[in-house]
Amino acid sequence: MEERFDRLAKLLQKKNPALNNQEAREWVEGLWEDFESTRAKAGWEYEGQEVTEKMVTQLITSYGHKLHEYFSNNPKFQRFVKKDGPIQ
Repeated sequence: MEERFDRLAKLLQKKNPALNNQEAREWVEGLWEDFESTRAKAGWEYEGQEVTEKMVTQLITSYGHKLHEYFSNNPKFQRFVKKDGPIQ
């Protein structure tokens, strides 16, 4: 699992150099957790880490370059928002 998170965090940093190592890792873990919990709440059967990794990779590929601009009222993602605005 650690290897997956590290690999995804490195991919995210390539897409978004505005994020440091720790921020990229936290984003990956947050996206991973959010995807799995959303699927579970919707009643979907668990399909394994490969499916989650594929989805997180797609999110990083599509939106990774803009994650530092993300703003949410979701408490899970509030740690990514600085008091003076999104991470820059």
